[in-house]
Amino acid sequence: MHNKEIELLIPELRQEAGLRLQKMVSSMEESGLDAMLLASNANVFYCAGRFFRGYVYADRSGRRIFFLVRPNCFGEATDVVAIRKPENIPAELERLGIPMPATLGLELDVLSYSEIERLRKVFPDATIGNASEAMRRCRMTKTPYELKLMREDGMHQMAVYQKIPQLYKREMTDVELQVEIERMLRLEGNLGFLRVAGNLMEINLGSVICGDNADAPSPYDFAMGGAGVSPALPCGACGDIMKVGQTVMVDMNGCFNGWQTDMTRVWSIGDPGRLARDAHACSRRILRELEKMAVPGVAVCDLYERAHAIVEEEGLDDYFMGHRQKAGFIGHGVGIELNEQPPITPRNRQPLLGNMTLAIEPKFVIPGVGAVGVENTYVVTIDGLDNLTPFPEEITDLL
Repeated sequence: MHNKEIELLIPELRQEAGLRLQKMVSSMEESGLDAMLLASNANVFYCAGRFFRGYVYADRSGRRIFFLVRPNCFGEATDVVAIRKPENIPAELERLGIPMPATLGLELDVLSYSEIERLRKVFPDATIGNASEAMRRCRMTKTPYELKLMREDGMHQMAVYQKIPQLYKREMTDVELQVEIERMLRLEGNLGFLRVAGNLMEINLGSVICGDNADAPSPYDFAMGGAGVSPALPCGACGDIMKVGQTVMVDMNGCFNGWQTDMTRVWSIGDPGRLARDAHACSRRILRELEKMAVPGVAVCDLYERAHAIVEEEGLDDYFMGHRQKAGFIGHGVGIELNEQPPITPRNRQPLLGNMTLAIEPKFVIPGVGAVGVENTYVVTIDGLDNLTPFPEEITDLL
């Protein structure tokens, strides 16, 4: 692509971008916004299908303008305008015959305070609303094209997980195994990074958690923590040698095209013991029941409550979603960002919608052994949950 101008939206994405714009218009109407000005990486990518530095302006009439700061290699188009700074936007809108909005949505949950204040001054007569919530609603349900990409992610992720038994060597540390898995992910086409929502969320390409490291409390809102190898990033593998009798939980990233799937599987080094096997079977039982009950209209909290009821029936509550420190959810939305809406918590009464994509992860921590449980990425359909990561779920012995 060097020294050549390229279209901002490649042809196959133009119709898809139109579908997403329709969702944005509906969300603006629901939020009482006349327009939105978006600048975050995830939302720019959602609107354009590629990332650029600049802004996406969309209004309730269905107009959408890409204001580009960098790069400068895009060809001319009626919906692409080159600018040097956001202060140029009002004049360009006037030139295009687009009226100034009375209410303008900015990403108040994502942008810095200084950038928000700067954009307020660019539109001094507009009442500012929160576009972050409006965009979360848009991205919570997926178009057929997005689901196609996520299915491709799942296939690539499963192809790598299939190789894990061949990557393990005796006396290996958890970090060494994770590095080998990361290598396979990159060779499979993984982009080598993942987007997460929230400025207090950080992670590398995922986690390999073995033995008592599964019980290490984490400052991050993850289902499983892990101490990590440095206080600079206290999560995941810690460098311990993996030992006989321990479980090895692999929760590595499935981002191959800008969208993501989230999948966890468990291996063991020898026999992990009956408690670990029973808890793992409980996780699988939870998933089978939720796969049937999770249809459009069911409250998100009902999924959590049913999962917790099964755990109590089997007497495993002490180990559910952590032991020393428990997570308050059993899953989350997933898409461009690893942790999208909705969180599957006991307080979230939001109804499920068709084409929501959910990562559901009922997990357990068994002291002295490690973590067990299964995580799959699903799409909500009228017939229940459709699994995008249908990989074998049994605990497999690496020895």
